[in-house]
Amino acid sequence: MKRHNKKIKFALLGYGHIGKRHADLIVQDPNAELTAIIDIDPFHQENALEFKVPLFTHLSEFLNSGILTDVVNICTPNGLHANQAIQCLENHKHVIIEKPIALTKEEALKVQKTSIKYHKHAFPVVQNRYSPVIKWVKEILEEQVLGEIFMVQLNCFWNRDERYYIPGSWHGSLNLDGGPLYTQFSHFIDVLLWMFGDITNINSKFLNFNHEYLTQFEDSGIISFDFKKQGVGVLNYSTSVFGANFESSMTIIGAKGVIKIGGQYMNEISYCNVDGLEIPSFDSTAPANNYGIYQGSAANHQFLISNVINVLNGIEAPHVALEDGIRVVDTIERIYIGRTQNEKMEVTNDGFTLYN
Repeated sequence: MKRHNKKIKFALLGYGHIGKRHADLIVQDPNAELTAIIDIDPFHQENALEFKVPLFTHLSEFLNSGILTDVVNICTPNGLHANQAIQCLENHKHVIIEKPIALTKEEALKVQKTSIKYHKHAFPVVQNRYSPVIKWVKEILEEQVLGEIFMVQLNCFWNRDERYYIPGSWHGSLNLDGGPLYTQFSHFIDVLLWMFGDITNINSKFLNFNHEYLTQFEDSGIISFDFKKQGVGVLNYSTSVFGANFESSMTIIGAKGVIKIGGQYMNEISYCNVDGLEIPSFDSTAPANNYGIYQGSAANHQFLISNVINVLNGIEAPHVALEDGIRVVDTIERIYIGRTQNEKMEVTNDGFTLYN
């Protein structure tokens, strides 16, 4: 007998750039239905009128409305994610949580505890795992094609300037944004941990080249660490790149070869020298989320929406565990310990701010 999917009902919390991406994909999926949009911003509410669904200003208003909904997609500022997820879970809704799921491990664990208590799923958004190039590298690492891993270098060099950090916006706020590792680069940290496991012996250096009057945190960093399993790594990142995003790349040096994946979103094979390994031809990777004046990570959210629908219909398991989202938050929090323990910032002769 052919199995028929139950149509899953989604409500959207937060109708900014990424929220619109979620809404578009929900209405395009024949097995999904958009039931409501919640956003406090009148401009966002006006834009959301195109979907012809009930609009709410506050989450509590929606939760008290009685509108039947299976899943709430949380697409609000980072610092709100955990508390809003908990509120939805306590009201017997599954949640999809945009990255990061929280700004502290303590908050992330509260989300997990609530999810377990109310027997509801909390799905973290980690769409870069669906990129064909990243999936291929993950497979050859699992097959130990590169042998022992010696070194890994992760570079994330993007542009975020005054066009992004608009006065009055949550972008740039320590409490709502958190910093580049949470807002811009957490997806790539997830890929790093997914491929190589947890890191330890972290040494961090943070710098602020040209965001002193735009943000409450650094724009660049150099992070070295050891992997718990094998090998050492370094993460170099910056949002001070001129004009536009430059690259997000990963170089892997192993006993049996070297691979570098690059492009703006680790969506290309930049170098491959592995004995006997043939590089497959890849389907065109998803484009970046285009926000007009700047771009975000690869737009693979359709795979997440499809997985959520299938999970709630009992067809497949979640592609990504909530524990993976917690691990990303924990890793970033441990990296940022060096930033939060600084007693002062030193302005160097070059004119930029250095966090020791």
